[in-house]
Amino acid sequence: MAFQEQTLPLPGVSSQARASHRPDHLLVAEMVQPGSRVLDVGCGEGDLLQLLESRGIDGRGIELSREGVNRCVAKGLAVVQGDADTDLVNYPDDAFDYVILSQTLQATRQPRAVLENLLRIGHRAIVSFPNFGFWKMRLQLLIGGHMPRTENLPATWYDTPNIHFCTIKDFVQLCDEIDVKMERAVALDLYGRPVPLNLPWWVWNMFGEQGVFLLTRGGKGR
Repeated sequence: MAFQEQTLPLPGVSSQARASHRPDHLLVAEMVQPGSRVLDVGCGEGDLLQLLESRGIDGRGIELSREGVNRCVAKGLAVVQGDADTDLVNYPDDAFDYVILSQTLQATRQPRAVLENLLRIGHRAIVSFPNFGFWKMRLQLLIGGHMPRTENLPATWYDTPNIHFCTIKDFVQLCDEIDVKMERAVALDLYGRPVPLNLPWWVWNMFGEQGVFLLTRGGKGR
């Protein structure tokens, strides 16, 4: 598992602007080439889309909640209401340079099918998700005996939208199963910092609060 340490330079984005964005959003934006055509699936209120457009990227979004869509449109973003599980099949092949699924994979009903559609629609896909193998998750389950809750996953088990939790290891295995190449992979720790490169794989799975992956079709590129 070749995780890469990142400094998140983001040319063209000021230090003040960087401070106002989530670390995973900054990392995702750094992975996208300026001038690219991008679809953000599950774009929420459009924070990532706004960051991408500030870098000269042609962004589009799809969001399940009507409230999220309305807030995106109010910001001048091109966002439509849709469901990743059912509506991605309507997009043509290679319609975008990148398709992004940020902190949404665990809320889909068919994660494998969604991932395959991302890589059909886009030349590349960027996927980020909370790592259920993170040490705080394990500790809450082991010591507390209850389903874990963290700052990134605050909902209780009975009202959470997340239905398919996975670990970094689980996601890597899925990529192997469907023949997906990982061009870049980064684990972010509790403070949004990249987990250092020269550590055993289990350290990333233990201490990475979330994973961010840049994917392409075909090949076991790790």
